[in-house]
Amino acid sequence: MKYNILIVEDHELTRFGLKTTFEGVEYVKTLFEAKSAEDAYVIAKENKIDLIIMDLGLPEIDGITASKELKKLNPNVKIVVLTSHTDEKDVLNSLKAGANAYCSKEINLDRLIQVVNSVLDGASWFDPSISNIVLKAATNTQMNDLTDAKELYNLTSREAQILKLITEGYSNIEIAKQLFVSVNTTKVHVASILQKLEVDDRLQAAIKALKENIV
Repeated sequence: MKYNILIVEDHELTRFGLKTTFEGVEYVKTLFEAKSAEDAYVIAKENKIDLIIMDLGLPEIDGITASKELKKLNPNVKIVVLTSHTDEKDVLNSLKAGANAYCSKEINLDRLIQVVNSVLDGASWFDPSISNIVLKAATNTQMNDLTDAKELYNLTSREAQILKLITEGYSNIEIAKQLFVSVNTTKVHVASILQKLEVDDRLQAAIKALKENIV
C-alpha cells in the first residue's frame, strides 16, 4: 500500500533533504511540502494526507499547534515529529497534540524511513533519549482516576495498577515485589495489558497511557 506524506519544515535545505530521502521509497505515493503551518493547512484540506513529518520550530504557528489543527482536519493522520527540541515540555505537548513518533534531527535517514513505515503500520516510536524523558515525566504526574481506563480498554483493577507502575519505569521484577506476586503472574498481566491497549511493548504501553491520560 502507498501513502501520501506531507513534509512540514521551514528550513529549505532540510526540507529538500527529506524530500530527496523519501523520493522512491516503496511505500510513498505522493510527497507534499510545506514551509509553514498555514501552507500545511491548505495542503491537508485539498489532499488526503496519511502521514505528516513535522518540525516544531515553525515560524508564527509552531509545530505543536499545527499538529493539533491538522489532527482536527483529519483525526486519522499520523504525525512524526522531527526536531532538535528535546526538552520535556515539547515532548509531552507533542504527545498531547497527537504525535505518533518523536525523532531527533540527528536520526539516521535509513532509520527514519523505517520509523515512518512502522508508524504507518500503526506503531509508535520515540528516540531512546526522548523516551527516557517521557517515562521520567510520567513518574512526576499525579495518578488519575483509573475508572475511565478500565471502561475504555476493559482493564482489570490489577492491570490498571500494573500499567501505572509501567509508566513509572518499574521492571516486571520490581512490579512483582511491589504487589507481592510472582514474576510469572506479572508477565501474564503485562501481556494482557499490551493486548488490550493494542501495543507491541511496555514502552508503547507507557506512552499510550500518558497520551490518553490513562495514568
